[in-house]
Amino acid sequence: MTTANHDQPPARKRRLGRIAIASMAAVSLLGLSACVTDPNTGQRYASRTAIGGVGGAGLGYLLGGLIGGRTGRILGAGIGGIGGAVIGNQMDQQIKELDEATAGTGVDVTETPDGTGILVNLPDVTFAVDSTDISPAFRSALDSVAQSMIRYPNSLVDVMGHTDSTGADTYNLDLSRRRAESVANYLVSRGVSRARLETVGYGEQYPVADNSTAEGRAQNRRVEIRITPISTEEVNAARN
Repeated sequence: MTTANHDQPPARKRRLGRIAIASMAAVSLLGLSACVTDPNTGQRYASRTAIGGVGGAGLGYLLGGLIGGRTGRILGAGIGGIGGAVIGNQMDQQIKELDEATAGTGVDVTETPDGTGILVNLPDVTFAVDSTDISPAFRSALDSVAQSMIRYPNSLVDVMGHTDSTGADTYNLDLSRRRAESVANYLVSRGVSRARLETVGYGEQYPVADNSTAEGRAQNRRVEIRITPISTEEVNAARN
C-alpha cells in the first residue's frame, strides 16, 4: 500500500521536493536552445522562458554557481564546512527557523531550485522609493536573518539586487547593485563575516512577475539572499 505524501515527515517532504525540483530544472535545461549569459561568470544557462516550467525562482542566475566562484571564496571565508550527510537536515531546520522569525514581514524563504541552498526574498518595502536606505520597520527582519547566518556559520552568502523595468537600464542596474550592497553592509553590521558575502546587481534582467502591472513591478523590485551551505568535503577540496 502506497503511503500518501501528506503522511511523510515535513523534513522528508522537503527533501523529496528538493529532488523533484532539481529534476524539473534539469529536464527543462536539456534540449533548450534559448540561453542567457551570467555576467559574473560568463557561463550560459537556459533563459527565463526556457525554464518557465520551474517557475520564477527557477531563473538561470539561480541555477548557476556562487558569485565570484567557489574555491577562492571557501578559502577566503575560512569556514570549516558541514558533514555532507547532515546538510539537508540543517537546511530544513534553518528554513523553519527563518520562516518563524520573519513571519508576517513579507519575507519569503524557500530552497533554491536545485536544492543546494536557501533563498531569502526581501520584498520591495525593504527600501523607500528610489532609495538604498533600509526601512527602519524592516530592520528587525534583517536582524533575524543575520542571527540565522551567525547561528549557521558554514555557508557562503550571495546578495542579489533586482529592479522593475521602469527607468533606464543603466540606472536600474546601478540601483540594484547599491541595494544589494546596502543589505550586505547591514548584515555585516550585525555580526556576519564580510568574507562570507558577495553582492551583485542584476537590474531588470530577471523579472519574476509582469512589469506591466503595479503589483508585478513591486514583486520584481526585490533583494534576494542565497545561502549556500558548504560541506567539509568541499572545504578539503578547496585546500588541496
